[in-house]
Amino acid sequence: MTLLSCTGLSCGHGKVTVVRDVCLDVRGGSVVSLLGPNGAGKTTLLSTIVGLLPSLRGEVSVDGQALPSGKPSAANRAGVVLVPDDRALFTPLTVQQNLAVAGARASNSDDIIDLFPALRRRWQVTAGALSGGEQQMLAVARALVQRPRFLLIDEMSLGLAPIIVDELLSTVRTIADETGVGVLLVEQHISLALQIADTAIVLVQGAVVLAGSAAELAAAPERLEAAYLGSAVAVASAARTI
Repeated sequence: MTLLSCTGLSCGHGKVTVVRDVCLDVRGGSVVSLLGPNGAGKTTLLSTIVGLLPSLRGEVSVDGQALPSGKPSAANRAGVVLVPDDRALFTPLTVQQNLAVAGARASNSDDIIDLFPALRRRWQVTAGALSGGEQQMLAVARALVQRPRFLLIDEMSLGLAPIIVDELLSTVRTIADETGVGVLLVEQHISLALQIADTAIVLVQGAVVLAGSAAELAAAPERLEAAYLGSAVAVASAARTI
């Protein structure tokens, strides 16, 4: 089973450390929810894993092979693909063209599009004319066309109605189950994220303060609340990592 690991990973911007000593594993076919308040360092962590930012300490590895720090091309070759929070679509291009640009080497994308029937109906519509939910579907589909081993999704629900978020998160679970892709998901809808995740970690002020199975954390909302509030009790109880 494929494995994406962060070991003692610290990262930030320039000399400013934002995230400290994070250890986590994402296994193929699993979903790990990365939770935490705004400003906790979640996006910085994802950007470092995919090489958009250099690490300050520690390492990121795939199947035991360390990825070079600050080299997004190396992460991509290892099968680590990011869906950014701004979606980064080519808005003047159609759905078909956006997928073609990302998946020029892919022989067939029909199985991926089957995950998003709405996109097939909007095949020749420009990305800029899609609804927010359709744009997010396209962003995920474009990542999947690259045939990743690991998919990092940053704030999928941003600006979307809860019913659309529920649908998209269900699709994320399907992606992990049916394709074997490992998913690291940043999400603010805590209860929905825990419903589809296998494990979860809570990041507060750049440090992991809580980690465990998603089911365990969902059953203990008081621990989540304490973690989000930065309770010393929550920090003390988080001596373990995933």
